[in-house]
Amino acid sequence: MDNVLDLVDQTFFRLGEAAGVGQNVWVYNRAIDIDGLRRFHRHLQQGRLARRIECSPLRFGRHRWVAPGDRDELEIAAPRPREEFDAWLREQANTPLDAEKGPGWHLAVLPFTDGGAGVSFVITHCLTDGIGGCLALVEAACGYDHPNNLPAAGSRRRRRALREDVRQTVHDIPAIRRALTAAVATVRSARRDRRSAAAAVPAARPSAPIAGADEIITLPTAAFFLDADEWDARAQSLGGTSNSLLSAVAARLAQRVGRVGADGSVALALPVNERTADDTRANAVTMVDITVDPEPATTDLREIRAATKQALIQHREVPDERRTLLPLVPLLPERLIKQMVGVATGGATNVVVASNIGPAPEAANRPDGTDADYVALLSRYPGLTRAMIDQLGGIMVVHCASVHRQVFISVLAYQPGRLTSNDALRQHVSSALNDFSLTAGTGWSVMSEPAGTR
Repeated sequence: MDNVLDLVDQTFFRLGEAAGVGQNVWVYNRAIDIDGLRRFHRHLQQGRLARRIECSPLRFGRHRWVAPGDRDELEIAAPRPREEFDAWLREQANTPLDAEKGPGWHLAVLPFTDGGAGVSFVITHCLTDGIGGCLALVEAACGYDHPNNLPAAGSRRRRRALREDVRQTVHDIPAIRRALTAAVATVRSARRDRRSAAAAVPAARPSAPIAGADEIITLPTAAFFLDADEWDARAQSLGGTSNSLLSAVAARLAQRVGRVGADGSVALALPVNERTADDTRANAVTMVDITVDPEPATTDLREIRAATKQALIQHREVPDERRTLLPLVPLLPERLIKQMVGVATGGATNVVVASNIGPAPEAANRPDGTDADYVALLSRYPGLTRAMIDQLGGIMVVHCASVHRQVFISVLAYQPGRLTSNDALRQHVSSALNDFSLTAGTGWSVMSEPAGTR
């Protein structure tokens, strides 16, 4: 089989820790079936996530998928009080993951001292995106092993690897030429824009070095839970859909924390699933961009709905210029790759990523074979430094999905000087939901309630 990495996947891999991780979280308000969780873990080891990345011996070569040579163990943590669940999730999000050397994902369970348990599944975005991860979890919960027929790591002798990777590079030359042409045009256009801006605005003094630029930033996260019928009814009453309601909530949240353009508008990046049957890509999504006025969004979703529809039509008809540049990724030095961190987080200044996974299969909520009381998906960026955050101008990623008649909304956000703590983020999310007359559980505290309190 062709096990050459897609260029988007190679970009994520070269971004390293800045590519981020996904964290699935389940909470059981009763005893969890450890044997069932072990079966789930065993099927994950035999599923579509059972792979690693093997680097090309060529500095500018394309990397390849290979089968892992070892297996990560299920972690059963010592029991803790429920109020320590959030801290434990942050610890799990910081689990060292490596798509090349392994492990690429990690499953762990935390028994609560008062009964019940929480489960965490963290995975590097180098191995899969949200939809791919959901498919893998559903397959494992259903007891299905997904054979990938990948070669073993190190099975190619160096001479053969060099020969095959040179052949692949020769095959890529036409795309590389097109990418170079597009890159030159982009640079020239950017220079013209800078000269025009410089002529209109007096030169600014160089900014001072960022204090603690290499310091790792802990990014605030929050998760809220709503009744699915209430969510759908509110979207319909405002003339929209679940997608447009999520976009409106994300825009309103961005407005509250100042993540807006000069005219007060919000730039949204909406992931579009492109995964097909037997797709081997890790990140089979593309972004479509819309601009939202958050002011009227609380009373009328029709404008957002129309903008989204037009963006999707344009996406189908007009190639994404950003993808045209991807053939250059294997050729770029590390210094330039690190400047592409925006690729993993939306790509534009002040962008807000609003990802609606939609209705998920019931099996996605059954890691031990039975329904969990709560499930959520979080984005995490445990490797981002203060310098990277400054380069991005902050970050905001909003996820939404419907599972087991619940809708979860999870948010990862950091706005320098305005939003830097979990408590502040929870308050902002709660206020944004209130703007739409939506009632939600109060974040992680809902998931941390003792059994029988709801």
